[in-house]
Amino acid sequence: MVNLRSHTTRLGVLDIGSNTIHMLIVDAAPGARPDPEASTKSTVRLMKYLKDDGSIKKSGIEAILAAVAQCMKLAEEYEITQLLVMATSALREAPNGNKVIHKIEEMIGQGVTVLSGNDEARLTFLAARRWYGWDAGRLLVLDIGGGSLEVAMGSDEEPTVALSVPAGAGRVTTEFLPSGMATLEELEDVRKDVRKILAPMVKVFPQSKHPNHAVG
Repeated sequence: MVNLRSHTTRLGVLDIGSNTIHMLIVDAAPGARPDPEASTKSTVRLMKYLKDDGSIKKSGIEAILAAVAQCMKLAEEYEITQLLVMATSALREAPNGNKVIHKIEEMIGQGVTVLSGNDEARLTFLAARRWYGWDAGRLLVLDIGGGSLEVAMGSDEEPTVALSVPAGAGRVTTEFLPSGMATLEELEDVRKDVRKILAPMVKVFPQSKHPNHAVG
């Protein structure tokens, strides 16, 4: 009998997103299903910590580092043997994002992988494909984050089209509805603005190919 667990790695995955900072710890082995061991998540909502130029305020940096410290405490408790760290749109686009990333790297003692928008879309599509399997046919995957919106579609393991636009829930709220409340007329204006952001993306998707399964 083949023992797939004979080469198990206690893996920690740290996801530094625009809304949340999340650590998931799993026992992973080649060819085996990863077994979740523990997780912790902090809701930071970085969009509320952005200055007018898009850079992250000092209070926002402190919130990020505090959340990362909480994640690393869990990683130490569960004695992980490997750590993967990924950052997405908020740090990718902020003018002082590199400064924040260096602070994180100093804290955790290793590098941070900053994903491009297209890479975010590709990885989210891969996760959906692994979850739904080949029987799902052509998948359309929409991932609404805090800072960005990723859309991908395809029939294979890799998407045929994978795109990202700055239309995450937090960003749309901050830029178009700063008060947090809106009249019906104002909401319709926001819809028009979002449609303009999405228009170039819509043109790229093949009109003749329809998804068999949509995932949001």
